[in-house]
Amino acid sequence: MPLDIYSILYTWETTGVFDLLLPFLLIFAIIFGVLSATNILGTNKGIIMIISLVIALMALRLEFVSIFFTELFPRFAMGLVALIVVIILTGLFVPKEALPGWYMFYGILGVLIALAVIAQTFSYLDYFGSFFWEEYAATIIILVLLVAAIIGVAMSGGKKGDDQPQQLISLPIAPHRG
Repeated sequence: MPLDIYSILYTWETTGVFDLLLPFLLIFAIIFGVLSATNILGTNKGIIMIISLVIALMALRLEFVSIFFTELFPRFAMGLVALIVVIILTGLFVPKEALPGWYMFYGILGVLIALAVIAQTFSYLDYFGSFFWEEYAATIIILVLLVAAIIGVAMSGGKKGDDQPQQLISLPIAPHRG
């Protein structure tokens, strides 16, 4: 019996690879990466792995997670392809010296594409007009603004040299005679 890629993908789809395994791996990797990079829980990889594993497994208990990922990532891939096409076309027609000026444009375009993809996914899943959105919209907006404020404060650095401790009291030190 010859195997082709379509039958392999169909087998994976019917066995839950796309609905369970891949979302689990993605959630686990993101949680593990964030906890490892921030060192919030220390540097013990075993503890970080257990916490990431528990969060990823518990997230899969909700059917919402697998449905959301199933709808989100095809749209995300299309948005990423559109962004890559814009980058390629810019590289073809814009002189190399002018390319650094386009980086901000790429970032803004990427954020707009991400927001459009997320909005389209929520709209497709009827979360904007549903009981869920009506019930939790204010909480979600406040949490998003709070996280954005925390990230903004964390990323805004002080002036150069601010990381040096300030000496509050200056005491004269007598030379040691011994």
